[in-house]
Amino acid sequence: MPRSPSQPDGRLDFLDGTRAFALLLGVVFHASLSFVPVFMGWAVQDLSTSPLVGMLALVSHSFRMETFFLLAGFFSHLAFHRHGLPGFVRSRVCRIVVPFVLGWFLLRPLMVSGWIMGSASLRGDVEVWAGLLGGFQSLSSLPSGLFVGSHLWFLYYLVLITTLTLVGRGVVVAIGSWRAAVTGRADAFVAWLARSRASLGMLAVPTAVVLWFMQTWGMDTPDRSLVPHLPALLIYGSFFVLGWMLGRQREQIAPLVRLTWQRGILAGLSVALVLGLGSIEHDPAHPYYIAAHVVHSLGYALLMWTLVFLTLGVFEKLCRRPRAFVRYVADSSYWMYLVHLPIVVWLQVAVAEWPWHWSLKLGFVSGTTILFALVTYDLLVRSTWMGWLLNGQRRERVLVLGKGRAVIPS
Repeated sequence: MPRSPSQPDGRLDFLDGTRAFALLLGVVFHASLSFVPVFMGWAVQDLSTSPLVGMLALVSHSFRMETFFLLAGFFSHLAFHRHGLPGFVRSRVCRIVVPFVLGWFLLRPLMVSGWIMGSASLRGDVEVWAGLLGGFQSLSSLPSGLFVGSHLWFLYYLVLITTLTLVGRGVVVAIGSWRAAVTGRADAFVAWLARSRASLGMLAVPTAVVLWFMQTWGMDTPDRSLVPHLPALLIYGSFFVLGWMLGRQREQIAPLVRLTWQRGILAGLSVALVLGLGSIEHDPAHPYYIAAHVVHSLGYALLMWTLVFLTLGVFEKLCRRPRAFVRYVADSSYWMYLVHLPIVVWLQVAVAEWPWHWSLKLGFVSGTTILFALVTYDLLVRSTWMGWLLNGQRRERVLVLGKGRAVIPS
């Protein structure tokens, strides 16, 4: 993408906004799960539920992590060529491996405590101290269950995919005769995607084939084992590699994420198709179960790719000029996503029996979680070693300054 006066360093500020949106949507997604009318094995089920929440959860789950992995690939390409292989590996260890390991040991007991309190809530008896004690006692079962059963699985897969990408790149570079051919075809493929009206179909068909092998009708959450979940690895890896290739051809991003009425219609039809066929998922005896699964997989794949590109296109329109607020939220979004789930679950348990409408409680849980995470980021992370660890550098506090003045970035 050509540089513009508003972007003198060539930085694509709308990608910061997209990344923040994808991660914060994950907060809302997890906050919504207690309000789904069908019990999903979540920590607690609220007294107030709605099928609308289930629709929100299904649609948001179809593209939020895919968007994250695409952007991770893009930014990884930039970091690799800025720092070289040794510097890139060091930065990935600091920004991915260390938060994954430390975060698991710190957050996993708090998450387990939320599940314990949620189970007690269903019996009408919640004891916070007993839940906390049970959560930390769960660590006594180690090494069984080490590094699994948490929302930090995405960091584990990011390490796997990054490693495979580097190995693949190393092989291509080592065999010099391959390098020109592989990079040329990759660049030609990206250019074709950017200009072709059939690009979504081209991407959706192989994605639908992989979706067929998921355990559910949609994207599985691969959080139960360190053994790679191959279908999830393939799909998230595809988005990462596409992002990596876009890092080579930034000028192709604008045409690739263009907003068109055809894409809007396709997204709407895909949502209707996925929601309409989803009711057959739990009925393998249905006479059209196999046919419905095939069509559902194709519709889900189209929904996935369409919403990823539409989301990028919307933020490309909204964030054409650098905005300090967007940059700040983007910087804080990683920390917010890392710490959000225990807060969400505890709040869900707390409000489960409140006589409020589900929409008010969903807003309360989501808003309170984001606010708490944002304040702790500014006070404890942004200007400390943790800010350097997560974002590559320390930055000055914004919400609270040394003399107690509050500042809101414009």
